[in-house]
Parts: sequence; structure tokens; C-alpha cells
Amino acid sequence: MARFTPALVAVVLAFCLLGGCTQPDSESNRDPYVSDSVRIDEAPGRDYFGFRPIQPSGAADRGLIMLGKQLFHDPRLSRDDTVSCASCHIVAAGGDDGRPVSVGVDGALGTHNAPTVLNSAGNFRQFWDGRALDLAEQVEGPVHNPLEMATDWDSVVAKLATDGELIRAFALNELDLSADSIVRAIVAYESALVTPDSPFDRWLLGQDDALSAQAHRGRELFVELGCVSCHQGRNVGGNMFQRFGVFRNYYEDRAEGALSASSLGRFNVTGDDADRHVFKVPSLRNVAETAPYFHDGSVSTLTEAIDIMANYQLGRQLAKAEIASLESFLQSLSGSADEALL
Repeated sequence: MARFTPALVAVVLAFCLLGGCTQPDSESNRDPYVSDSVRIDEAPGRDYFGFRPIQPSGAADRGLIMLGKQLFHDPRLSRDDTVSCASCHIVAAGGDDGRPVSVGVDGALGTHNAPTVLNSAGNFRQFWDGRALDLAEQVEGPVHNPLEMATDWDSVVAKLATDGELIRAFALNELDLSADSIVRAIVAYESALVTPDSPFDRWLLGQDDALSAQAHRGRELFVELGCVSCHQGRNVGGNMFQRFGVFRNYYEDRAEGALSASSLGRFNVTGDDADRHVFKVPSLRNVAETAPYFHDGSVSTLTEAIDIMANYQLGRQLAKAEIASLESFLQSLSGSADEALL
């Protein structure tokens, strides 16, 4: 299979944006990192295949964000006070938990690898199967999931209502203690967890020496091979659905017996056979820090993940030097969140 030329990549990219890569309806194609008053094509930086640098969140409501941070780390959101949002999303360590699947109440194992919470506001949907439209819907999921927090909002609010200091914190933000207020605060916190100032962001902003020679070669390969047709936009992914196994059947080759329900992907949401093994394309921001990889956490290294993606998504067998260059580029996508939010 020949490499993509820049012109061909542009055609493939246009095809995906017009629906060929199962990008869903509308509602969240806007870029959450750009103010409504600023057009994306007027944002600072190079115009490089639709990539734009992440900017600091600039969120004004710091009090609400810090309340959300407190709640995000509060295990009282779980049935037995053992699991918090931060149990599965360790903000200081890539925004995930480093496990193939997460561990919930009573040691229950989840069904999916925990995605990073970093830059999650930039995803057009939440969860691997895209069943949540936004972060507010996403917060609801773990609270009620019997394999995660295994509780309900009435129980959570009743426990938190015994904490006078926390009630005062809600009041300072002109909120009552309610499920809606808890969700609002956590969403404010998660939305502030952006990671600007990665080497790639600095390159996009004009710093030519921000990337090593190997990372530059990886950047070129990322475009030439067609990775950019799905991993695009400010989040380098997270803005469309795609089948896992475009050129080959990944699941047949695994030969591991019956597939888990989680491997059916978006089919579990829509019931449409066309959505079998279709997942939200993950953001590659901070990907070097979020092993293990894929929806089931079955791949432990970035090197192996790149090799698998080239085989199954691009129909290519890459040389070791090409994989190393791509890995160097992907490492350049790591930035840091505001230390006060860790």
C-alpha cells in the first residue's frame, strides 16, 4: 500500500469529516478550547492539517473548579467510601490509572480501560462507545455503575450533607448541595484539566526547535501514513468514531475465544450491526503516559500499539525506525496540567 501524499491525506481527511469515518451528528463539533468569539482559523499557530495548540484554560470561576477538585477526590461518592473519581483518573499520572481495566467497589473489575481525564473536555463524546454526549453525562455513569461507585445521588447527597465545611464551600459558590451542583463542580474541574505547552504545541506556535529531529520525522510520517485521517484536530483525536480493524479483522486474529461485550463498541449503544467494533477515536494528547492501550487495556507499550494500529488501521507493516520516529512524535504530545489542580 502506497503512502499517503499530503494531497491524498487532505482528501481522506475531508472524507472523514463528511461522515466516512462515522463522525456523528453535529452537536459537539465545536472546539471547546476556543472561545465562541474566536474562529478556529484565527487561533494562533501554524495551519498544519487542522492541528491547533492547546491554550491554558483561562477559566474564571476558580472557586467552582477547586470545589470540583475536592469532589473529584472524595471517595464518599461511592457506596462504601472507597472509590473516588481520582481512583481511576490519577491527574498527576497521565489522568488514568495505569490498569488494563479499573477496580471499583468491592474489588469489582470494570469492562474498559479508563481513558485519561486530561483534555477530556475536547472530546466530542465521552466513554469509548460515545454513549455520553458531554462531561456532565459522563459524571453520572460511574456513580451508578455497579462495577464502579455502585451508588445513587440520593445516597451521595445524604452523606455529604453531614459535612458542614463542604456545605459552606457550596454556599460560597452560590450552590446548594445537590446532584446537579456536584456534577457542575466536577465538570468545571475536569474542563480545566488541559495540558498546554507540550513540545508539539510549542512547535505549532512557531518554535522550530521544540521537536527533536526524530520527532519531526515522526510528525511527517503521522501525516504521510494517514494517521491524521482519524487523529486530528486540537485533541489529536477524540472527534469521530472509527472501526477497530479497517484493513484486517483485529478480533479474529486475536483468537482468544468469545469476545467480551466491551469489544462490540458502539454497537452496545445503537444496536446497529454497522457499529460492531466501532469506538470513539481516542485523543493522543499525553498518550505516552497512559499505558496500557486500547479499549481493553490489552497492549502494554506504545511501541506495540503503534505497530498494531499501522497493521489494522492503515494496512502497513512499519520498519522499526518508522515506529521509533512515530513514538518520538507521540511523546511530544505530552503537556502538563496546572499544578494547583493535581
